Amino acid sequence: MKRLRLGVVGVGYLGSLHAQKYAAMEDIDLVGVADIDFQRAQEVARKYHTEAYRTHHELLPHVDGFSLAVPTVSHFEVGRDILNHGKHLLIEKPITLSEADADRLIETAEKHNATLQTGHIERFNPVVTKMESLVSQPLFIESHRLSVFTKRGTDVDVVLDLMIHDLDIILHIVDSGIANIDAMGMPVVSDKIDFAHVRMQFANDTVANLTASRVSNESVRTTRIFQPDSYLSVDYQKRKISVTQFRGDKNNSIDFSPLTHREDRFHDCDPLADQLRSFVEAMKNGTEPRVSGLDGKKALAVALSITDQIKRR
Repeated sequence: MKRLRLGVVGVGYLGSLHAQKYAAMEDIDLVGVADIDFQRAQEVARKYHTEAYRTHHELLPHVDGFSLAVPTVSHFEVGRDILNHGKHLLIEKPITLSEADADRLIETAEKHNATLQTGHIERFNPVVTKMESLVSQPLFIESHRLSVFTKRGTDVDVVLDLMIHDLDIILHIVDSGIANIDAMGMPVVSDKIDFAHVRMQFANDTVANLTASRVSNESVRTTRIFQPDSYLSVDYQKRKISVTQFRGDKNNSIDFSPLTHREDRFHDCDPLADQLRSFVEAMKNGTEPRVSGLDGKKALAVALSITDQIKRR
């Protein structure tokens, strides 16, 4: 099989990391990087021994696929052009700014038999993989995703910037439609929503509470899941998961076994490298990516519903 040729469009903070990971892969060629800030493109290209381009148009004839890490407002326009040329695409989250545009990207990818993967990196965190194997009947889910304020990511509100990670994970592990959403939030230091809280009730009666803030004085990325026989506590940042499980007989007070606890930690991992490797394997094998364009659209749809309710409120 020939070596895949890849390019990165948009080499700010995140795009430059994509370039770094691709450059370290032995079975692909990082053909080039493109950015409207050509000086930035040249700096990244020199660092990873590749070519610099001003636009994705210049890169199109030379690659099989792209990572797209431009501002969200340009996701649809640039992404559609890439897919229309039959190139594979990993597009950073959120997939687009509207459900209609997400649908168009998915349809374009299908039309040209191109891989479309959404960059929800948290799905490649090993604690999420472990959590998936332990989730059986979630009754209540509580997620907190807090960060200190930075200008990076403020082209969208906090729901599309941070909360969408947890929305994607919850939609993935709860096999039910959403019956009700109750959301509140507010801008704090920007002109967009910087803090948001939502309570979601699913049709199967699972309840999820999510809080996201980008004006915190600390960084927190946690989820807790309560089930009839167990309680899971997940720390995405520290990459650890603890499980508390009840093994006894609730109807027998004499044989009331104590709760059991165990903790797993995953230090030797690189979720971004795993995400890009998954993209490469999907391209090579012609298989559905682990986080598809449809997954990206589902998370976007709920995020937009939350944002719309906050604005109306």
